[in-house]
Amino acid sequence: MMAETITAVSLFTGAGGMDIGFEKAGVKVVVANELVKEAAETYKTNHSDGVMINDDIYNVLDDMEEYAGVDFVFGGPPCQGFSVAGKMDPDDERSKLIFTFLDVVEKIQPKAFVMENVKALGVLEKWEPIRRKYLDRAAKLGYQCMPFILNATEYGVSQKRERVFFIGIKSGLDPFFERHMMDMIEQQKNKAPIIRDLLQPLGKAGTEINPDTCTAKITFATHPIMRKSPYAGMYFNGQGRPINVDGYSNTLPASMGGNKTPFVDEEYLYGNAESDWVVDYHQGLVDGTIVPEFKDAPSRLRRITIKEAAKIQTFPDDYIFCGNKGKVYTQIGNAVPCKLAEAVARAVIEYQKMYI
Repeated sequence: MMAETITAVSLFTGAGGMDIGFEKAGVKVVVANELVKEAAETYKTNHSDGVMINDDIYNVLDDMEEYAGVDFVFGGPPCQGFSVAGKMDPDDERSKLIFTFLDVVEKIQPKAFVMENVKALGVLEKWEPIRRKYLDRAAKLGYQCMPFILNATEYGVSQKRERVFFIGIKSGLDPFFERHMMDMIEQQKNKAPIIRDLLQPLGKAGTEINPDTCTAKITFATHPIMRKSPYAGMYFNGQGRPINVDGYSNTLPASMGGNKTPFVDEEYLYGNAESDWVVDYHQGLVDGTIVPEFKDAPSRLRRITIKEAAKIQTFPDDYIFCGNKGKVYTQIGNAVPCKLAEAVARAVIEYQKMYI
């Protein structure tokens, strides 16, 4: 059973997206650790009662023993080594950090741990040996542990972001652990609003409430790569893709801030146009009525703002980010969506009430 006050150690904390979720589920974070200075500043600015250690995790490993016995250890180690968007290099130093996470678990011996990472680590055959090594190590430390693949849109997040959560429970002897835990997670399901409904309350970009924070031009690709969906092809330069405001955004990348920042049709978003310009352009390319040319896209297409990106990641509206605009976009893109973290935290707490 969990104690009345549920305590946690937060690792690879970033700007604190996962912490917000766990806090909303009733967890008190007693210490957090983050290497990147600006992200640590963001955390400290918004968590005045928590302790943030802005240092390399290897430098603070021994200090973690003083937190022995907290209820949770949670965090999302850097995932570039496992990401299909990266080089997928198992020798990448960052790939080893999932085991450093377990080093902390070994020192603290919490009742439960939750480690978030990219979906690829949970499903790709390429990573099966790493997965097996991780689960074996968790078992040796006394934890029943399984990876769970979750899609953020099913847990209140307006973003098609699939992630793996390795959930470990101390001294678990539940032969149906995976099924029972998944039942608890599914009880937290909460369909996300579409992007239009999520962003409209912020108002148009360029206001005091919603400043225009990304000025990267949107230009047409001279050789568009077509897909069935107007939102899936490559017919604009840069990797920032259009967002379907009648649906969900794709995963917000940590590389936002320039031309990798997703964009929307502002006039369609606020109901001043009957159709999305991107859809009409795509249709024109498909039926041959439009010939692609290299020029700037119309001004009604614009990059999403920091406020909008944070809202899509379900940060509170009053959350304060530190650092320059590029660093802030990176913090937001790197974060675990707050509402997804909250769903996982609530599920683990409920599981322990039911089965431990």
